[in-house]
Amino acid sequence: LLNQTSLVTYFRLRGLSVNQKAQIAMFSMFLIFYVLTLTGNVLIVITIIYDHRLRTPMYFFLSNLSFIDVCHSTVTVPKMLRDMWSEEKLISFDACVTQMFFLHLFACTEIFLLTVMAYDRYVAICKPLQYMIVMNWKVCVLLAVALWTGGTIHSIALISLTIKLPYCGPDEIDNFFCDVPQVIKLACTDTHVIEILIVSNSGLISMISFVVLVVSYAVILLSLRQQISKGKRKALSTCAAHLTVVALFLGHCIFIYSRPSTSLPEDKVVSVFFTAVTPLLNLIIYTLRNEEMKSNLNKL
Repeated sequence: LLNQTSLVTYFRLRGLSVNQKAQIAMFSMFLIFYVLTLTGNVLIVITIIYDHRLRTPMYFFLSNLSFIDVCHSTVTVPKMLRDMWSEEKLISFDACVTQMFFLHLFACTEIFLLTVMAYDRYVAICKPLQYMIVMNWKVCVLLAVALWTGGTIHSIALISLTIKLPYCGPDEIDNFFCDVPQVIKLACTDTHVIEILIVSNSGLISMISFVVLVVSYAVILLSLRQQISKGKRKALSTCAAHLTVVALFLGHCIFIYSRPSTSLPEDKVVSVFFTAVTPLLNLIIYTLRNEEMKSNLNKL
């Protein structure tokens, strides 16, 4: 992985804070978040595999989401927690590239998955009689393969652009993990073209997916607007909650990747919310608000 034209073999991460008391408080909070995310999502995957009644398209995609959230948070959070007790927050060039690859793989795959899940809910709510015809198992598997393939291609494209640059001087990354915008700023060459490519890649994916998701949920909400039955009210509440998570998740991607690589004070707050908090919110909103899932978790 190591770029042979680079003199830099390690990067220094600034971390979240230099205040010792603040770091202790953040360590405790994010450790709890991570353990809950890990435990909850692993239990959900096991429950969906174990219970044959949950072998439906919705739960198939939920199990994918839980798996992605475990992986997504594991890419950055353990390193962040360990660095809170280290004076020198170092990461090797190869480890940095690996972290960026998996970060973008899981993040982009999750964006595609959230889009697919929105479509799944649209068909289930707006065309219930055609649901099992439209969302048959062949379609579900093809969609899963497509979204994982898309995330992989996206990540390979970004990393290929990043590792070709020469890194010969500055080695400090103003964040608690490696990400493409912060890393390419350290390159000893003009990165204007690379920045435009990143915006046209990550930024465009985020913007288009966000628009598609908002339109999908808007159509669902409009179809439910005049229906006041208990089931429809529950569906309305669920869609509103899903839309909130989508806005928070994609809000980070649009904020970070739809502008040139300039550091803002809000970047770290947005990034820690994206990597440590959103996976826990997904667990709560997509799954633990689901009575059927809670019942099966209790049985397990």
